[in-house]
Amino acid sequence: MPSQELAETEASFPGVPPASSMPSWYPVLLQTVAKEVHVGRTRAAAAANNELLQSYWSIGRHLAERETEQGWGAKVVTRLSADIRTRFPEAKGFSPRNLRYMKSFAQAWPDFPMLQAPLATLPWYHQIALLEKLDDGATRLWYAAAAAQHGWSRNVLVHQIQTRLHERSGQAITNFAATMVPADSDLAQQATKDPYVFDFLAMTDRHSERELELQLVKHVEKFLLELGQGFAFVGEQVRLEINGDEFFADLLFYHLKLRCYMVIELKAVKFEPGFLGQLGMYMAAVDDLMAHPDDKPTIGLLLCKEKNSVVAEYALRGFNTPIGIAEWRTSLADSLPDEIVSSLPSIETLEAELAGEAERLGG
Repeated sequence: MPSQELAETEASFPGVPPASSMPSWYPVLLQTVAKEVHVGRTRAAAAANNELLQSYWSIGRHLAERETEQGWGAKVVTRLSADIRTRFPEAKGFSPRNLRYMKSFAQAWPDFPMLQAPLATLPWYHQIALLEKLDDGATRLWYAAAAAQHGWSRNVLVHQIQTRLHERSGQAITNFAATMVPADSDLAQQATKDPYVFDFLAMTDRHSERELELQLVKHVEKFLLELGQGFAFVGEQVRLEINGDEFFADLLFYHLKLRCYMVIELKAVKFEPGFLGQLGMYMAAVDDLMAHPDDKPTIGLLLCKEKNSVVAEYALRGFNTPIGIAEWRTSLADSLPDEIVSSLPSIETLEAELAGEAERLGG
């Protein structure tokens, strides 16, 4: 009988105490510990990624040095790949193709061990995208910083490179410097682009403003990606009643970093100075009817099919509220010279390249 009692005691499983029985301070403890677990896991993953990149860079440096000294060919890499996988059967990432990427990685960043974040924080597949899509080191660092800051996936990084984000960021014509405090005006300016590329739209030849609006709302996640970090979608065709008259703002957003609303008006035609009066009225109405007392003044963004930049700059001088003017495109090729357009890969080629990337990098 004693052994039976012992067995029953060993086999018992005490239940988890109910949350209602915990002290009042328990939620704070849980939040604190959960935060520490998250931080610890993030640091461990970052450290592991950094070690992997350091290892790949070192391997690539050895390959580059041997190539320079001995003039070896592709057979050496193929043989090396096979021997490494024989010695370390569980290891992945040592295919001949990936070994060549390691060599290119070391050649592109000869001072990589001394480089700080953000480059060293990006996963290997991001590094490959930077190597494949860009030739200039400074431009690579720009995209690396943006990818690290915004948490882009590899596919998003490739998309931003292909749409030449570094050339479009902060390029809208605005009066922010004259209408906002410096810290806010700089952030607001960098939140703009020119042109905006809505390559996810399926537009008809009419390109009507309502059709454009409906398509953007339908693809709001991709629209937000193109707008950039910090934008929260509030609504479309937002009703504003002013002394009995109704008006409808095309698109309304809230910018979480600037702490203000942003009204976006869409035009399927060339910019006209008169458009700014309508946009300014919407901005004033949002400030009075919707904004919280702690919110900063509403920003306006006018997106037109095309614009005369000089005319836009003159038109903005008469406004003391923050407004930006930019163009929109359904294809980046719309605004490129013919000789560049002819050299661009087709959509099918790009999709096939992305779809086959993982398979080509398989180890």
